Amino acid sequence: MSSKGDTLWEIAISKSKTNAVKDSSSAEESLSKKANNRSSDEASVLVTGSKNSGKTSIILRFLDRDEAPKPTTSLEYTFGRRAKGHNMAKDVGHIWELGGGIWLSRLIDIPINANTIKSISLVLVLDLSLPNELWITLEKLLQSAKSRINEILSETKGMNIKDELKRRALERVGEDHPDRDLMDLFPIPLVIIGSKYDLFQNFDPEKRKVICKTLRFIAHSKGATLQFCSSKQESLLNKSRTLITHLVFGTAASKTLQVDHNKPLMIPAGADSLQQIGSPPLPEGDLGRLNARSPLDLWKHAFTSSFPQEESSNPANVEDPAKDPQYAEIAVDNMRAQKNEELERYRKMCERRARETAQIGYSDGF
Repeated sequence: MSSKGDTLWEIAISKSKTNAVKDSSSAEESLSKKANNRSSDEASVLVTGSKNSGKTSIILRFLDRDEAPKPTTSLEYTFGRRAKGHNMAKDVGHIWELGGGIWLSRLIDIPINANTIKSISLVLVLDLSLPNELWITLEKLLQSAKSRINEILSETKGMNIKDELKRRALERVGEDHPDRDLMDLFPIPLVIIGSKYDLFQNFDPEKRKVICKTLRFIAHSKGATLQFCSSKQESLLNKSRTLITHLVFGTAASKTLQVDHNKPLMIPAGADSLQQIGSPPLPEGDLGRLNARSPLDLWKHAFTSSFPQEESSNPANVEDPAKDPQYAEIAVDNMRAQKNEELERYRKMCERRARETAQIGYSDGF
């Protein structure tokens, strides 16, 4: 608050500080407002999956933005609009993208909440060119999303949301589907996109077959849509755009069915069957010796036997966003560099003392 004796410069400084406090408070609340303050009929889509798998490219194509994709370091929000009828009204769709692979899976809690649980879809983008990371990414992200959904359902007592989600899941695959009693349907609409098909199509045919059969089983058992994509192939990228448009604006879903592992898979939810997929690619002797608790365990064993898993999406392997020039901040970067130097000096001092202590101990007969 300024007084009558303040100069114009002092008044300006005071006003600037007041605005800065307001802006800081607003920034802290912006993510939660975006996730919560919306009409109940506005759909949301959370796009997550393998690191550098092309998630941003798929979103940009949906938004019809002709720009180069930038790395997503955490959780980013955008939205799309579409004309509604002949009046001035427009449909709005909310798009969330989670970067970092499985490292930041806890951020799933922000877009999936009590207000969006009935209107949100999950799109899981898996890098087909890295099968040795595929199962870990798939398993971790599905588990994180399922845990979050269960947490919300347990907190919304007396609201029949669980029954409604179950009914919708059955409708997506068909209530009369012969496999319905063998499926573990995902509570919200789920889409699995296998990306980088341009690289995957050059794999050995037997490897492609194992990956395709495994993804078909997982997608079918979860009541999910499965579709392969490549940012290098316009036709496949446009099919992904059509799929996202269906999730966001409720347009007609594609009925294209392609199950040949020598071609890009296109399988709508409920269009596949366990009989068509067949058994897990296991040696006959292994099938009888395995102590699997569920069909999913059998498929996991078969897939990981062919492609031993390597977890790469951890804090040690994720690029440091502090080194990204788009986030440069001179004062902060200088202080960070100073602290890093102090930490390095401290580390060297501790190592020197440890060596000296060891030498003294040795001379004393320890």
